[in-house]
Amino acid sequence: MADMPNPISAVDFFAAQLAHQTDPADLAAARAAGAAPLVLDVRSAAGWDQGRIPGAVHLPGERVRDGIADLAPDLDTPVVVYCWGPGCNGATKAALALASMGYTRVQQLMGGFEYWAREGLAVATGSGRSRRAPDELVAPVPAP
Repeated sequence: MADMPNPISAVDFFAAQLAHQTDPADLAAARAAGAAPLVLDVRSAAGWDQGRIPGAVHLPGERVRDGIADLAPDLDTPVVVYCWGPGCNGATKAALALASMGYTRVQQLMGGFEYWAREGLAVATGSGRSRRAPDELVAPVPAP
């Protein structure tokens, strides 16, 4: 393995990951600090209805190319996209579409909606907002 060519350095690889991905805790902290990226939920209507990140905008993946200009006419708008979770590549497809259209500040939410909810962050539905207890496998759990 040591003889394999390295097309990019480890520094470049990890810097690119951090530039193009964010995690639920970092997104929540940025929003709490007043940073307001456009958060796009690219799941189906059924997924949206089941629960979503408060303040997110619903733009199903198949409509991203046609609908983004109305939401973000400026190509420098910070955009965070998410879908269900690590087993769903809808956010990756949407982020690629946005980047290929010239959007320069696109990030994918690592873990998607699943990890947002599993970390105990607020979830919105048609009935209001709620929070689940944090899952001890993905977030610190408050002491009893």
